[in-house]
Amino acid sequence: MANDIEAGSIPAGSRLVSGLLFAIVSATTFGMSGALARGLLDTGWSAGAVVLIRVGIAAAVVTPFGVLSMRGRWTALRGTAGVLILYGVLAVAGAQFCYFSAVSHMQVGPALLIEYTAPAAVVVWLWVLHGQRPGAVTLAGAGVAALGLVLVLDLLSGADLSTAGVLWALAAMVGAAAYFLISADESNGLPPLALAAGGLVVGTVMLGALGLIGVLPMKASTDRAIYGNHTVAWWIPLVVLGLVTAAISYTTGIAAGRRLGSRLASFVALLEVVAGVGFAWLLLGELPRPVQLLGGVLILAGVVGVKLGERDTAAPAPSPGF
Repeated sequence: MANDIEAGSIPAGSRLVSGLLFAIVSATTFGMSGALARGLLDTGWSAGAVVLIRVGIAAAVVTPFGVLSMRGRWTALRGTAGVLILYGVLAVAGAQFCYFSAVSHMQVGPALLIEYTAPAAVVVWLWVLHGQRPGAVTLAGAGVAALGLVLVLDLLSGADLSTAGVLWALAAMVGAAAYFLISADESNGLPPLALAAGGLVVGTVMLGALGLIGVLPMKASTDRAIYGNHTVAWWIPLVVLGLVTAAISYTTGIAAGRRLGSRLASFVALLEVVAGVGFAWLLLGELPRPVQLLGGVLILAGVVGVKLGERDTAAPAPSPGF
């Protein structure tokens, strides 16, 4: 996969198609994490412990591939240490810990909605700092996608929002925005697998250190996790969280960002909320209503609008740095 992402070797059309496929895989697998984590949190696991094991498993799996992707170009790491630390702290450990913390205080749907205001933050960041002013079509697409999110998460019926949960979700939004911006930045010279591996390792070390000094609660349970009418051993959702919702999600997400750019990649990633609702239905017995299906259609329409609007973006800048 790393070779495919070498700049310029793939025609624009192929980069778009492959980027969209990578983004869909990333959003779908990320969307599984909330429902899986809820099954563990309900048995007494702390958010910090779940995220530490999830990120640690992913780091162990991705790091060998990240090392191979460097092809001995270790000098490239000298100028990218700050990027790796920022990515690991904000995009990996911070985003996931804050999201799971939000889920422990509020429903999964509202938490995802708040976190996924991140695409709007990305548009504002690129506009203010890089002069990439969004056109009318982009703004319209963003509005349609936002309406779709409201319908998918069924907030019109009135959701009981926790203040603590909202604050955690807003913090997760900051981490998600950092994820989109850094993942799409090719100027650092790091292959996607190397960036993913470095961020996962940094995130694991940071979470482990905070746990050791007692700042981050680390609680675990060997009780069986409950999903609908079924129970599974506690270690099964942890393995899936690490391999599928972290290792696969981060590597494909970075690959998507490199091909699509941070703005489009962030809006395609809105499909995570659709996936989140779907997995909540499969794993927790929450059946989506017709209005939620309509919301999914609006999200797709909004993503198309954002892509069409990119052609009219004023003063396009090179690959954005964070």
